[in-house]
Amino acid sequence: MNLFYSLLFISTIAILGCNTPNGKKNLAANDFSEKIKEQPSAPIVDVRTPEEFIKGHLVNAKNIDWNNTDFDTKIATLDKSKPVFIYCLSGGRSSSAATKMRNDGFKEVYELTGGIMKWRAANLPETTDNASSSSGMTKSQFDELLNSDKIIVIDFYADWCTPCKKMKPYLEEITKKMADKVNVIRINADDNQDLCKELKIDALPFLQVYRNKQLTWNNAGYVEKEEVLKHLK
Repeated sequence: MNLFYSLLFISTIAILGCNTPNGKKNLAANDFSEKIKEQPSAPIVDVRTPEEFIKGHLVNAKNIDWNNTDFDTKIATLDKSKPVFIYCLSGGRSSSAATKMRNDGFKEVYELTGGIMKWRAANLPETTDNASSSSGMTKSQFDELLNSDKIIVIDFYADWCTPCKKMKPYLEEITKKMADKVNVIRINADDNQDLCKELKIDALPFLQVYRNKQLTWNNAGYVEKEEVLKHLK
């Protein structure tokens, strides 16, 4: 019996170990916002590019580009013993950055699940360093794009979205080979934040197919060419 309780104790410690400060801390947008309020002095790190950052970011966020060679140097200036909040556009880069930070000794790293796309979808506040930046295409302008006898494919993408880049070649191929009946329109989500909010686009890439102005199919995330073609017949 003593052996049983000993093993139970060890198992309990192991389970609790998964929830230690070094464990993953992925929070949905509203939870991420509330956690920031609980720890207002904790740094908020936006790991997107400077070009993305100036178009809109969380209040008090600091831009440290994950893809820049100086990421390690800049992130090392933060206190590893204290909480850090981290996010990107849709979660890919921040996940990679957070993993590295934890491996480098950061004790408490909170990630925004789904990135700033989910933050915007939740209508949470952000700010911009560029007062003259445009909110992009309006809904009425978007609706005008659908005025066509052709099948309209809308591709919501971002320049730094890896799945978006992977899909771009076959979408361009569809544009050329099916030009007589299909029109592919690519919309940069980062440049059209208000439109994405209105259309509830909260993940990238995001495809929509319209026939006679009616939405007939949509898909969030990477999708193979063959699947897209099925919906263009």
